[in-house]
Amino acid sequence: MLTLEKFEEASEVVGKVTLETKLVYSEYFSGQTGNKVYFKPENMQYTGAYKVRGAYYKISTLTEEEKSKGLITASAGNHAQGVAYAAKLAGIPATIVMPTTTPLMKVNRTKGYGAEVILEGDVFDEACSHAYKLAEERGLTFVHPFNDLDVATGQGTIAMEIIKELPTVDYILVPIGGGGLCTGVSVLAKMLNPKIKVIGVEPAGANCMQESLRQGKVVSLPGVNTIADGTAVKCPGDKLFPYIQENVDSIITIEDSELIVAFLDMMENHKMVVENSGLLTVAALKHLDVDNKKIVSILSGGNMDVITMASIVQLGLIQRDRIFTVSILLPDKPGELAKVSALLAKEQGNVIRLEHNQFISINRNTAVELRITLEAFGTEHKNAIMAALTSEGYRPKLVKSKGTYGE
Repeated sequence: MLTLEKFEEASEVVGKVTLETKLVYSEYFSGQTGNKVYFKPENMQYTGAYKVRGAYYKISTLTEEEKSKGLITASAGNHAQGVAYAAKLAGIPATIVMPTTTPLMKVNRTKGYGAEVILEGDVFDEACSHAYKLAEERGLTFVHPFNDLDVATGQGTIAMEIIKELPTVDYILVPIGGGGLCTGVSVLAKMLNPKIKVIGVEPAGANCMQESLRQGKVVSLPGVNTIADGTAVKCPGDKLFPYIQENVDSIITIEDSELIVAFLDMMENHKMVVENSGLLTVAALKHLDVDNKKIVSILSGGNMDVITMASIVQLGLIQRDRIFTVSILLPDKPGELAKVSALLAKEQGNVIRLEHNQFISINRNTAVELRITLEAFGTEHKNAIMAALTSEGYRPKLVKSKGTYGE
């Protein structure tokens, strides 16, 4: 059973090895939503995610015999680092099984904490099956990343901190993968104040908890497809499910495209790097039909590799019409390019790239294709540039984005 006494104990234990992640008030998102929005920045936590809380508390509950065997777990990244770090603090060897698709940064950081890393399977569930097998073969103590009540208790310490700092909180938004974080937070929040609404947030492409709640039983999705790798789980924890049923008020699902623009918003307005799973609760703010409420979004982690980051920034700029590519046809004669350049300069369009193809047609009146990739302030500015080109008779055509600089 999850009890208040256990949560209090966990808060004392976890508090010795974690950073105090104070709430961050967001003027930008408060203005966007008509609420008072705060972030719980666990992306700034040791190991870059909240997972160290549950891992360290779980280890504190193990017997000396269980510790002496060594630990093993499976993780898409953040629990791996949490267990590796907590095991290092406790002086216990750890083995971590991670999916082969795990970003290299998460793999290297896990190794950096002294753990043995084994890559197996394409998704978490496959890595987890392999970890169970190794635990039996090697006689290791298995620490489940979410389907464990002690782990969930450790994660729930986040709710204790939120309510101590903001006792009048109305809504807490929590990312859901397998359900450990949401279980701990929702149970403790309802214990401390039953009026608090706890909203779980899942990727639309990995909505295993939503589907399980709909069917009234734990179900496994046939597959998952989301850029939120930390919450790409096919089946939620069966030990946790009854707690979620009782304490979570609703589930919101988020499309990957929403995470991309949420990343851009966080970078530009808060100068924070938040990984895709942590951005679920940021994107969910626009789905809440409430006003003048105090809302806390838990940013569960910030472990994103720079290649992924660069791609998401580009995609976000494209989605926001801050970068776009336009194609126009010009007569094949001197001075035409200069005319277009002057027009774009007048409209304050910033040219990022230009391609000049003289072999598009044998008709000299439309013999040159000019493809221009531009930076704009947003949709209104982009439309103004397109209108200016049209008014000069260029008949501009937008080039469909393929994800890189609008092409």
